[in-house]
Amino acid sequence: MQRIHFRLYKIKEVQSRVVITGLGVTAPNGVGVTAFNEAIKKGVSGIRFYKELEALNFSCCVGGIPPVPEALKQQYLSPLQLKNFNSNGILYGCMAGMDAWKDAGLSINENSEPDWDSGTVFGTGSSSVEKLRESFYKIDAGHVKTLGSTAVSQTMASGISAYISGILGLGNLVTTNSSACCTGTEAIITGFERIQSGKAKRMLVGGCSDDGPYLWGGFDAMKVITYKHNNTPEKASRPMSATASGFVPGSGAGALLLESLTSATERGAKIYGEIVGGAMNAGGQRGTGSMTAPNNEAVQRCIKSAVENAGINADEIDLINGHLTATIKDAAEINNWSVALNRKGNNFPYIHSLKAMTGHCLGAAGAIESVAGVLGLYHGFIFPSINCEDIHPDIASIIGEEKIPQQLFKTDTLQVIAKASFGFGDINSCIIFKKYNG
Repeated sequence: MQRIHFRLYKIKEVQSRVVITGLGVTAPNGVGVTAFNEAIKKGVSGIRFYKELEALNFSCCVGGIPPVPEALKQQYLSPLQLKNFNSNGILYGCMAGMDAWKDAGLSINENSEPDWDSGTVFGTGSSSVEKLRESFYKIDAGHVKTLGSTAVSQTMASGISAYISGILGLGNLVTTNSSACCTGTEAIITGFERIQSGKAKRMLVGGCSDDGPYLWGGFDAMKVITYKHNNTPEKASRPMSATASGFVPGSGAGALLLESLTSATERGAKIYGEIVGGAMNAGGQRGTGSMTAPNNEAVQRCIKSAVENAGINADEIDLINGHLTATIKDAAEINNWSVALNRKGNNFPYIHSLKAMTGHCLGAAGAIESVAGVLGLYHGFIFPSINCEDIHPDIASIIGEEKIPQQLFKTDTLQVIAKASFGFGDINSCIIFKKYNG
């Protein structure tokens, strides 16, 4: 009797490819994609000295705040929306989000029917600190009736996603995430996974952050922000430098319009690049981890998981868009990348930090930095890491100094970028961007 052999095959779920079809940014060194793109190529710093901080006895009197005049606000929010409005983070997020939507060639839906295929994950580290302060003073003075009808919508944690959803008419997942410095990258990964699983066609993702003394004061008290460069603000943020003395606080917003490849090609959309994988984890504040310091093993696991999820080899990564804040942890981050990728010396990928130009934009950092990375991927350049002419010796002992470009580096071979963020609470996130090649 002839034996019949049956082979069992595991059926892999077909996942949608996810591409980037729109970008928006409101950054200290450039408002709008065009201005921002030129600024990062030229190494332009947006960090300035602020007399208000000096008057309040801050040690660090410099910061990064996007230049947004009143007339520009009116191009994004209606007179009714701007009435009693006092939330810079929401403003920055709406500007970046609306720009990304329009950049993708999408129109704003003003019909009664929501766009069921489009949603948003738009994060923030803290919501409307200035509006909260204003509300507290009014309530304490017995003027509760003067708060206005938008006090709640401006100060609720999900204020940014609620504003964006209402403006664009989004009917899919609408939510706000908050994970300290990982907020922006976490939002991108979450949106990516939703489209990949077929639950949405388009997701507007990003992060935003307020600015000013009532948000930045806690960091000044922790002594983690620099106090040595009040007279030279453009030199203050110095990632990977031997003379780094702490980070510079920044603010703003970054936004990406993610879309299934099928949807993007059907409507002939411009494609900036592709997201091929990502990972998020936490170190549990165990081992080397704490509320403010990363668990090195967790960081390495996150990077390795992102590479595996992307289906690439570690040797394929051309560039790392680092978290690199200009603190004592920069060298540890470089070492974690080296261990995770098993690459060092001249075999290490190129690496840079946008924070030298923008400061640390907190909940917006990962999103703004991702926009910068995608622009480089699309146009074929690596923006310079300014202010690190004196590379920290602990970093130079791990990687070749030529792997830290200090001038604009134009290239037509840039294919894969790894972007990571590491946040308070010992949390990590890593995204793998790839050049779209059809």
